[in-house]
Amino acid sequence: MKKICLECDCKVLHKDSVEKVSSQMADDVKMQDIADFFSVFGDSTRVKILWALDKGELCVCDIAAILGMTKSAISHQLRVLKDNRLVASRKSGKEVFYSLHDSHVKEIFEKAAEHIDE
Repeated sequence: MKKICLECDCKVLHKDSVEKVSSQMADDVKMQDIADFFSVFGDSTRVKILWALDKGELCVCDIAAILGMTKSAISHQLRVLKDNRLVASRKSGKEVFYSLHDSHVKEIFEKAAEHIDE
């Protein structure tokens, strides 16, 4: 396996470190799944929806009012969030309420906000 350092002019390869980390790298499919997961956070509307849902369970109308957007626009973004298992839904009669999918999503979202505040 040929290793080339493109970013520096180093001549030393730390073989033990390279072997240790190489053996712990996830496969390409998992790496792509992780990249796709984080790309969902690349849209400010989706982040605003997650922020609102981090505060409590809301229906589409509630979210639309909070964000000053149409129900259609919110529904579209909720679909993306739901498809990526970031948001869960609960039906109550004719209403559908949304929340963060689970505590992992809450933790990821709150850690990101904490990181930005540092």
